[in-house]
Amino acid sequence: MSQNELITACIKNDKSAKKQLFESYVGKLAFIALRYSKNSGQSEDVLMNGFSHVFLRLSSFKSQDVLSLDDFIKKEFISFAVGYLKGIRNEYYVASTVKAVEYREASYDLFLDSKFVDLKNVNQEVLTKSIQALVPSQRLVFNLHVIDNFSIAQAAELLDSSEQSVKANLEKARFNLQKTVEKNLKLNNDGQPV
Repeated sequence: MSQNELITACIKNDKSAKKQLFESYVGKLAFIALRYSKNSGQSEDVLMNGFSHVFLRLSSFKSQDVLSLDDFIKKEFISFAVGYLKGIRNEYYVASTVKAVEYREASYDLFLDSKFVDLKNVNQEVLTKSIQALVPSQRLVFNLHVIDNFSIAQAAELLDSSEQSVKANLEKARFNLQKTVEKNLKLNNDGQPV
């Protein structure tokens, strides 16, 4: 079945086509859901509800020529995940106690000045657990900007926030993530579970 036939069949609610599309993307989107969520239970909710959202939005893919199917599904899934997690009000609006350092031209690159953590050598499981430990606003901003390459302006628009708030949350996320990775690496090296 070609990509166009698959999409048309999914739009017509063909269960075998939906299953085929689901199986093609479940691994990739499950990892995205895990990064954006605070734990595996929440990521399962995001994954299943996000797939439903993607299936509903497939008809709009046929009317655009800009994105590939992979990019379209990823963009729609991330957009859903952000909205879903922002909707959990008792989690999303948790204030962080860490204050971002004011720089004239702050760099928002992860671990830019770190002498302790080499990001290239950090185990993916340690990094994922460390990202999950961030407060939701920081976790969303970090995933959007650093991992999924959204600009500050794009992240601010998706989060319904100001660019300054996104930058502040990004700086807090960078600081908190560095400390959490260092802690998790130390725990991991001491033979204790992460």
